[in-house]
Amino acid sequence: MSDFSSILVHMDASPRCAERLDLAIRLAHEHGAAALVALLALQPREVPLQVPVGIDGAAIPLALEVDPEHRRLARATFDRALATGDTALTWAEVPGDPPVWGMAQGALYTDVMVLGQFDKEDPLTRDVPHDFVESVLLESGKPGLVVPYAGLFPAVGRNVLVAWKPTRECARAVAAAMPLLQRAQRVHVVSWGEDSFGPAETSFGIARALRWHGIEAVMHRYEETPDELGELLLSQASDFGSDMLVMGCYSHHRIRELLLGGTTRTILKSMTLPVLMSH
Repeated sequence: MSDFSSILVHMDASPRCAERLDLAIRLAHEHGAAALVALLALQPREVPLQVPVGIDGAAIPLALEVDPEHRRLARATFDRALATGDTALTWAEVPGDPPVWGMAQGALYTDVMVLGQFDKEDPLTRDVPHDFVESVLLESGKPGLVVPYAGLFPAVGRNVLVAWKPTRECARAVAAAMPLLQRAQRVHVVSWGEDSFGPAETSFGIARALRWHGIEAVMHRYEETPDELGELLLSQASDFGSDMLVMGCYSHHRIRELLLGGTTRTILKSMTLPVLMSH
């Protein structure tokens, strides 16, 4: 059975960071992770350097630093978790660098990221770019488990919904989710439209591929691909009682999806359960 040996969780100043960190800790315990790294990655701000009196203000040099109050709030969340005695939990920071770059770099050395859905109503998220999640997924090429900004998720990965079509992105998402799928009590797979390697028992197919890993999935196949696939996936997840969705991220060109919408954007905007994504 596969495991997550290393997990990277994004830290910021928002209250939801505690839920994100708690979920990452539970994943680490369930999978016997050797490392759980809490990475502070925030947009640095410009601050003037101290200079001798009399220097023209227009020439005052600027430095980049993370908002110290936001750092304090994030660190306090980490310290409360650390007080439980978790020896695998460590702290890291991206000082003065863009948060997307720093998080993506850290992801290159870990198995999975735990990220948070952007909440435009929370002022404490202003030092995290609104497209932070999708940018990190695209930049790093590593999978991310995205946690909604509302709701509690005491159990994740017991009843999993997989959105499948035969693409690189979906295949990578399923491969990344394998440690969770192998432990799940129930796995549903939904697919739409034409799929020559669908759930039928052919030489290849997602049903057979999952069975090779000991996973007996409930298959749901629909002929027509709906216009609002993102909304339908969330509706299906609710109908099945799923506690996690697995899907590919940006199977179309990202610019096209940013301009026209798309399933990835819909899910990231309206998600109601944790979503494991991969590009």
